[in-house]
Amino acid sequence: MSLQVEKLEKNMAKLTIEVSADDLEKAIENAYKKNKSKLSVPGFRKGKVPRKMIEKMYGASVFYEDAANELIPTAYDKALKESEDLEIVSQPSIEVTQIEAGKPFIFTAEVALKPEVTLGDYKGVEVEKTEATVSDEEIEAEINKERENNARTITVEDRAVADGDIVNIDFEGFTDGEAFEGGKGENYDLTIGSHSFIDTFEDQLVGKNVGDEVDVNVTFPEEYHAPDLAGKPALFKVKINGIQTKELPELDDDFAQDVSEFDTMDEYKADVKAKLEEKKKAEAESAKEDAVIAKIVENATMEIPDAMIDTQVRQMINDFAQRLQMQGLSFEQYMQFTGATSEQLLEQMRPQAQERIESRLVLEAVAAAENIQATEDEYKEEIEKMASMYQMEADKLEETIGELEKKSIMKDIAVTKAAKFVVDAAVEK
Repeated sequence: MSLQVEKLEKNMAKLTIEVSADDLEKAIENAYKKNKSKLSVPGFRKGKVPRKMIEKMYGASVFYEDAANELIPTAYDKALKESEDLEIVSQPSIEVTQIEAGKPFIFTAEVALKPEVTLGDYKGVEVEKTEATVSDEEIEAEINKERENNARTITVEDRAVADGDIVNIDFEGFTDGEAFEGGKGENYDLTIGSHSFIDTFEDQLVGKNVGDEVDVNVTFPEEYHAPDLAGKPALFKVKINGIQTKELPELDDDFAQDVSEFDTMDEYKADVKAKLEEKKKAEAESAKEDAVIAKIVENATMEIPDAMIDTQVRQMINDFAQRLQMQGLSFEQYMQFTGATSEQLLEQMRPQAQERIESRLVLEAVAAAENIQATEDEYKEEIEKMASMYQMEADKLEETIGELEKKSIMKDIAVTKAAKFVVDAAVEK
């Protein structure tokens, strides 16, 4: 394999990777063996057709795509090892430029390179002070949240549907007089005022009674995820099966004893206040760190390639999908429920992705400028934390960590220390 590197504008590079004709021939032969049983040639049994006969009938390029797919990952990985000094920070954009039996296989990989950062002022930057005081209204809101969590659900029989009620319904949706897929449900519990259904669906159930059959007219949003429904008017046939409401407990000493370790409401309130103050202090510290780093980014100069942002966005979406899965929800279900499209989600995440990249780059630059490094003790401490999270022994976990992963952990520690360094040096106004 041979490699040529061409630096492009805006921190991009093109790797031209050449694989020998012999390796291409082996890959074509492998593709033939994998696919020969799927191809038919008159006069031959499946799986017994000679390669030359298949190539004559289907074209010489019949196995090229599979051969390329076999060669590219291995060749690209080798190219990465040969060009470690480039600091590639994106997934490659691959283009095959030559594939022909008897000739070398050539493809290009366009990649983003880690941008250089020119730091401006990063010590003693001024930021607005964030207050960490807790108001009486915030304490009441927190207690009321706990009160809601401990509410009893009771069946309503003597009145119509009101805002805040939980209504059990059967429903079926129609557009242009035809029922549409996914528009039917039975014994569905809908909280009035939750705005979990489209348009004014919930509002039109207020004032109705158990047993009522209601025609609910709504219009799907223009941006709705299902193109055949987007912007269309719809009629839902709804039957109200039952009404429930929440009965809140009294705010007295009994309530305090039920929801906490305290005997009186006064003690419980004092504890709620202390916890809110602690939470607000942590939020203020986080806000200060964000403001300091944003200021340092503003003072710095760097050019972020689009491909680097694209890679960060994809990583964020993958992380988000994993979190959804842990909650028992697939990414596809989330997209259906929210009515969002993949393109919209990508665009929504781009500013956050760019912010993450810029923050990381300036902190890495600060760490380099101040010679901030992770110590071996700090690395061991991080391994202990990770082991605890994974419920493993630290020694066993460390055995699974390669040199590259260790370097990454050490760099993360240095970045965290750099963040503390600039925050400690900042001035609050």
